[in-house]
Amino acid sequence: MKIASLFTNGMVLQQGVPVPVWGTATPGDLVTVHFAGQQVSEAADSDGRWLVRLAPLEANATSSQLEVSSSSGASLAISDVLVGEVWVCSGQSNMEWPLQSSRNGAQEITQAHFPSIRLFTVPHRPSRTLETEIAGAAWCACSPETVANFSAVAYYFAREIQNRLNIPIGLIHTSWGGTIAEAWTGWDALLENPATRGIVETFEHSLRDLDSRLEEWEAQQEKTRDKGNTKHAEGWAGIEEPQADWREMVLPGTWQSRGLNHSGIVWFRKTIEIPAAWAGHDLQLAIGATDKSDTTYFNNTQVGSITMAARGDSWSHLRNYTVPRELVQAGRNVIAVRVHSDKYVGGMTGPSEFMQLSCPDCAGDAGIPLAGSWRYAVEADYGLVQVPVEPLYKAPGVLFNGMVSPLIPFAISGVIWYQGESNADRAAQYRDLFQVLIRSWRRAWGQGDFPFYFVQLANYMARQEQPTESQWAELREAQTMALDLPNTGMAVAIDIGEAEDIHPRNKMDVGLRLAVNALHRTYGLSDVIPSGPLFRSAKREGSSLRLSFDHIGGGLVCQGDALRGFSIAGEDGRFVWAEATIDGEDILVSSAEIAAPRSARYGWADNPEANLCNKDGLPASPFRTDFPGQA
Repeated sequence: MKIASLFTNGMVLQQGVPVPVWGTATPGDLVTVHFAGQQVSEAADSDGRWLVRLAPLEANATSSQLEVSSSSGASLAISDVLVGEVWVCSGQSNMEWPLQSSRNGAQEITQAHFPSIRLFTVPHRPSRTLETEIAGAAWCACSPETVANFSAVAYYFAREIQNRLNIPIGLIHTSWGGTIAEAWTGWDALLENPATRGIVETFEHSLRDLDSRLEEWEAQQEKTRDKGNTKHAEGWAGIEEPQADWREMVLPGTWQSRGLNHSGIVWFRKTIEIPAAWAGHDLQLAIGATDKSDTTYFNNTQVGSITMAARGDSWSHLRNYTVPRELVQAGRNVIAVRVHSDKYVGGMTGPSEFMQLSCPDCAGDAGIPLAGSWRYAVEADYGLVQVPVEPLYKAPGVLFNGMVSPLIPFAISGVIWYQGESNADRAAQYRDLFQVLIRSWRRAWGQGDFPFYFVQLANYMARQEQPTESQWAELREAQTMALDLPNTGMAVAIDIGEAEDIHPRNKMDVGLRLAVNALHRTYGLSDVIPSGPLFRSAKREGSSLRLSFDHIGGGLVCQGDALRGFSIAGEDGRFVWAEATIDGEDILVSSAEIAAPRSARYGWADNPEANLCNKDGLPASPFRTDFPGQA
C-alpha cells in the first residue's frame, strides 16, 4: 500500500473543505484513513487506486499524525501534520527566483524562523502524459536552512498571510524559468478553445521536421560546447596582468547589456587590496550569480566552479566559495571568474549585495564589496546563438502533465502565479491563453473557482523618450483581462522592475501585493485594500479627458512632483505626452498639442515612468482606452 507522494511528514492539509487522501493498494483492499478524530474507508479499485475524502478540518497548528491502514494488514503514518491554508505557487523564473538572490535576501534568511509555514518544491519534469507522482520531494518547515533556495515571492506571500491570520501555511512551489503559458495548460483545454487550438496544431506541425532540426541543434551544441579552459595557462587568472585585450565592465549585469551581443566565454578580473589582519585566514568569496557556468580563481588558484551540467539553476544560483588561508596575502590579490554561456544571455548578474569578499574570523572587519568596475576579456565568441529546437519543457501541456497533474486533487486554498515574460511576443494570443490556463486548472482540480492571483509584468528594458508601442504593455493588458474571470486578482509591479534585469530583486513587494489580494478577497479582511487603481472609463470634457478608476482606496495620489506616464491622441492616433492632474476621484489629462483628445494611455511602455497610486501605496495598472477594434 502506498500514499500519494504529496503526503509526507511535515505537510499542511487545507482547512474548511473536503480533503482528498489517495494512493495505491492491492485491488479490493479496504483502505482506512484516520485523522483528527475521523475514520474514513474506501476499497481500492480494479487498478489498485484508492481515494477517501476527510470532512472539512479546522485550522490547527498542533502537530498531528495521519494514519493509513489496509485490510491486508499494511499500514503507514504521516507525522507532524498541520491544518491551515495551502497555496500553489507557479510560473516562470520570477516565481522560481530564490530568496537568497532577492533584495536583502541574506538578512531575510536569518530571520526566517516560521515552523508553521511549510514548503514543498516540485522538481522540474516535463511529460507528454499525465503524471500522478512526484519523485524526490518532501515537505519541510520554513527555517534559515530550508528557505534560501525557495521562491522569494511565495515566502513573502505566506509570511504576510500568517502574520495576519496566525494559522499554518503550506506552499507548493511548482515553477520553471523561461517557460511559456501553454506548457502549463492542459492539452485538452488548449484544443477545446478555438483561440488556442492553433498552438497545438503548430506544435504538431513542427514535429514533421524534427529530425533535421535536431541535427541542426546538435551541430549548434558542438559549436557552443566548452572545449576546455585554454586561457588559464596564459595567465588570465594570474596575479600579474595578462596579455589580452582587457577592457572595463561595470558589474553586476549581463554582458549583452554592456555591449557584447553574443554568447560565449568571458573572463572577468578584479584586483583588490587585502588588509594585513586578513592574512592567514580563510575568506568567503561571494560573487553572486553567474549566467551560466563559472570557474572562479583567487590568485591563480581555482576556488570554485558550478556548471549547468551540475545545476539546472546555475544561471541564478549564488556562488559563495571559500578561499583557503594559504592563498591569502596582505596587499594586492586578484579574483578571476571565467563565465561560459552557450545561449541566451551571460554574465555576472549579482545582486550587488551578494558580491563581496569577507573574513568571517576577523572581528569588526567589514567585507570588501566587489560590485562595480571589473576588467574583462573574451575567450570565445559564439555569435548570436539560435535555438532551432525548443526544449521539451516548452511544448504545449507538458508542464501541466508533469508538474501540476501530480498535485491534483490535493485540497488547496488557491494559486499565485507569476509568468508572462516568455509570452510577451504573443500578447494578443495571451488574452485567451491565460484564461484558458486558469479554467483548465480549475476544471482539473474539481474544487470550483478557487482563487487565482497573478503578477502583472514589471517594468523592464530601456525607457523611451516618446510614447511608443510596446509588446510588454500589450501583455500586461492581456493579463488584466483575466480579471474578468471570477475569483481572480492582480498584483501590479510596474514600479518595482529594473531596466537591465528581467528578474527584479524586489520580491518582497510582489509577495505582499499578492498577499493583500488573498487577505481581502479570500479571507475577507475589510481593512486591506486588494489593488491599486484600475481604469474604468474615459469621458471627453472639452480639450481634456476625464479618466475614472476602480480600487482608488482612500484616494488617488502621485508619488512624485507630478503625474507621469500619461499620453493622449486625437483622431489621427498620434500619441503625445499629456499633463495629468488629480481631480477628486478622477484624473484629467490634456495636451496643448491635442485640441480634441480621443484616446488616452497610461504606463504604455516596456519601462514606463508611471507614478499614480492610491493612498495605500498600491500602483495603478497601465492601460489604454484605444483597444483594437474599440470605437
